[in-house]
Amino acid sequence: MTAAIDEIINTGLEEDILGGDITSLAVISKDVNASGKFLIKQNGIIAGLEVAERCFHLYDEKIRFIKNISDGDKVLSGEIAAQVYGSAISLLTVERTALNFLQRMSGIATTANIYQQKINHTKAKIIDTRKTVPGLRVIDKLAVTFGGCENHRMGLFDMFLIKDNHIAVAGSITSAVNAAVKFKEEKKLSAKIEVETKNLAEVEEALSTQADIIMLDNFSIDEMKKAVSIINGKCRIEASGGITLDTIKEIAETGVDYISVGALTHSVKALDISLEIETE
Repeated sequence: MTAAIDEIINTGLEEDILGGDITSLAVISKDVNASGKFLIKQNGIIAGLEVAERCFHLYDEKIRFIKNISDGDKVLSGEIAAQVYGSAISLLTVERTALNFLQRMSGIATTANIYQQKINHTKAKIIDTRKTVPGLRVIDKLAVTFGGCENHRMGLFDMFLIKDNHIAVAGSITSAVNAAVKFKEEKKLSAKIEVETKNLAEVEEALSTQADIIMLDNFSIDEMKKAVSIINGKCRIEASGGITLDTIKEIAETGVDYISVGALTHSVKALDISLEIETE
């Protein structure tokens, strides 16, 4: 588990516990032990078991957490994903934080898997976006990979993405890409350069630059096919803008390399999972 994820978990624990779980401390003796079962209540893809385990261990290192399955596995309603054993107070104190991570990550992984299954017959790969919950990006993007999709850039620092507003300020696609190339060389960066296009004329212009990836933003299917033909493998192609489960198959079949889907993380529904606790 990375330091970044530990920091996210500790923040989650602190915001919920702060001075202590006064309910559990009041009604349960310190010497009472208990066990708990993570019960899957909805079919999907499990993600976040290791994060949930870390939640318990960061609070109480004596807690035993036993996983029956692995992150990325398919799960069915009624299955037991994991068990926890230890102090009843610790289990109850950490329960909600662990479930929040596990349910959200599993919801993201499940959604990602549903999208990817639609296009497995093509070469296209679904990628995520920066539309994540502030502070949870590492967690959200990890969950995307458990669903079988890929991460785009982690943030503003690891890839050039020249969008319409950058182009408007720079004056043109060519000026913007040239400036990015110069900056990249001066700073000795290895980051790829991607540029957004709105029409076929902009695709032609982008293709004359040193862009590594051309984004087709809100192109129709016919325009997308023409763009793929024009680019003809000279660089990678990303389709973006309003992608849904109803449209993704047809988009993938145009021959694009990547399809970015903000819905993987920005409006995901948590997978239904509960923690059933009983005394030993």
